[in-house]
Amino acid sequence: MCGRLNTTFDSGVKKLYTSLKIHQVIDKPIDSRFVKAADTVSIVRNVGEQRQVENAIWWLLLDQTENGFKPSRYTSFNTRYDKLNTKGSAGYQAYRSARCIIAVKGFGETEFVNKKPVHYFDMEAASGGLILGGLCREWKHQTTGKIKLSCSVITLPPHEKLKHIHSKAMPLLLPQESSVIDQWLNPQINEVEQFESLLHPFIPQTLIAHRIDKPMSHQVISKPMSIHRD
Repeated sequence: MCGRLNTTFDSGVKKLYTSLKIHQVIDKPIDSRFVKAADTVSIVRNVGEQRQVENAIWWLLLDQTENGFKPSRYTSFNTRYDKLNTKGSAGYQAYRSARCIIAVKGFGETEFVNKKPVHYFDMEAASGGLILGGLCREWKHQTTGKIKLSCSVITLPPHEKLKHIHSKAMPLLLPQESSVIDQWLNPQINEVEQFESLLHPFIPQTLIAHRIDKPMSHQVISKPMSIHRD
């Protein structure tokens, strides 16, 4: 999965937030058609028994600066599914104690051949929004004492229905069932074997795919394609 999200806070995404039973909105949800890696994105997580919305840097590993934090030189806006159970990896501990979700309108993919982009696609939910499974971390500044949140999106192997769009990976799209979301966000659940079934390519909702000219301008240059749910 490439590093861009559509976090437009439209009526469909607002309804999705409502369904998530959020009790506290610490930060106003980011409302943007184009969010790229290392930008700020809104996440939903459980802190104790309270579910809340907070803004985080979309880059899991951060380096401390004099007055704050910056993204690490190690790429970490995505966390591969096959690294989640590798001790010492960036996402190992977060997968067990700091799972989060990112509610979005859609996401973007860029296909590369020989390190050159050959096409760009934007995908969005045919209705409502999408829930991406992610990880988060808290960083406390040693001088100022301020806390900064960071996050990543978990990526899976490519889905057969999406290989013509992106041949290497897809984001973890979580089913919008309260039981799944409740368990995913429960920080007390550290026996992660129950999440194994989620770490396989799956499309829980019908997607609409548009080929675009470039990510920044995102002008549609082809007829929309429907990618039906599994």
